[in-house]
Amino acid sequence: MRMYDVITKKKHGEELSKEEIEFVVEGFTKEEIPDYQMSALLMAICLKGMTDEETVNLTMAMAHSGDMLDLSPIEGIKVDKHSTGGVGDKTSLSVGPIVACFGIPVAKMSGRGLGHTGGTIDKLESIPGFRTDISNEAFFDTVNRCKLAIIGQTANLAPADKKIYALRDVTATVDNLSLIASSIMSKKLAAGADAIVLDVKTGSGAFMKKTEDSIALAEMMVRIGNMAGRKTYAVITDMNQPLGELVGNNLEVREAAETLMGKGPEDFVADVTILGKFMLLAAGKANNLIEAETMVKEMISSGKALDKFAEFVRAQGGDDTYIYHPEHFEKAKITVPVLARESGYVSAINTEEVGISCLILGGGRATKADIIDPTVGIRVLKKIGDSVTKDEPIAYLYANSNEKAEQASVRLANAYSYSDSFVEKPKTLYGYVDENGYHEF
Repeated sequence: MRMYDVITKKKHGEELSKEEIEFVVEGFTKEEIPDYQMSALLMAICLKGMTDEETVNLTMAMAHSGDMLDLSPIEGIKVDKHSTGGVGDKTSLSVGPIVACFGIPVAKMSGRGLGHTGGTIDKLESIPGFRTDISNEAFFDTVNRCKLAIIGQTANLAPADKKIYALRDVTATVDNLSLIASSIMSKKLAAGADAIVLDVKTGSGAFMKKTEDSIALAEMMVRIGNMAGRKTYAVITDMNQPLGELVGNNLEVREAAETLMGKGPEDFVADVTILGKFMLLAAGKANNLIEAETMVKEMISSGKALDKFAEFVRAQGGDDTYIYHPEHFEKAKITVPVLARESGYVSAINTEEVGISCLILGGGRATKADIIDPTVGIRVLKKIGDSVTKDEPIAYLYANSNEKAEQASVRLANAYSYSDSFVEKPKTLYGYVDENGYHEF
């Protein structure tokens, strides 16, 4: 088999066989296929597309290019949850404990933040003593005991995806649905869960800016998951503004804990609730979404979900007093109000710019080598549809450097747009995808 022939076949819009796709993925991972040939194939895929079967075969080949995590030592139906990323997205911290309360094992491998989106691992490591670098044996034991553990991506999961994505990033071949879906799902399938719930963000702070593109991606990922034998659902949720009120590492842990105390922001509670409902459905613990919603709300109102969060933190070496008393988290030294540039209604927020403002403060990474300051961040006071008066605070910055605070303040102020006329508040939840396709809420 020759790479030249595979490129030619796809260039003419023909369907690649399972064997051809496996040949490409294995050869490129082992560096037997050069970058220039892989780049040519990626461009041909972008121009000619891939069938569902090709996409599934690509996903599985990338998943099998490294370790396939065996979760069989963990009892029960393992349900994983994945978000396509956003600003203020700390849903794993709240929904994981809720689901674990029902005896559903959540064995999650998460990443660190890079660019304008935050990482679950960085947020958890802002809890004093919390460890994410535990062994597989300790990981399995923790899930069996308290039904929840979250660790860093230490396993050699889907190395082909890492190599292919790095090439896509510099060859203008990122924006193809098959390539995006296979990249995400290869890691999810390699992580070993029995069922997967996907939180697909849409809007200015999301990878997919248009709702129709987010729906198409969700539909493709659900098809891949189900064709690979994993019960898969996807929910389309809003990222045209930050999720919740707090952005920044220990700030987001605080908001996640407060949500489990029944004091969470409305949009964040809605996101946590819908993901919890689908995770219960995927695990077979609820018969329908109405029943699942009652179950999720009961776990929050009873305080059991908060206790589970604390138990999970203790199990991984963290100080659980910060979960019961999130006000004890270390705070940044400087608080700076960001003022509205004009009066009227907030008409739009460039959410990516909010994330970059937090990065400037030290709350994120521009490169993998950057060190995060867990105390800095942003409290969003005004969102789309809210009325404002010129020079009224629309947000507060929490910083440890006056220079960084000044830079971030200008950027955040410019992220807001205003209208003289009334602006309707956007919806938080758009719809969901199951084996029967897309359903609008």
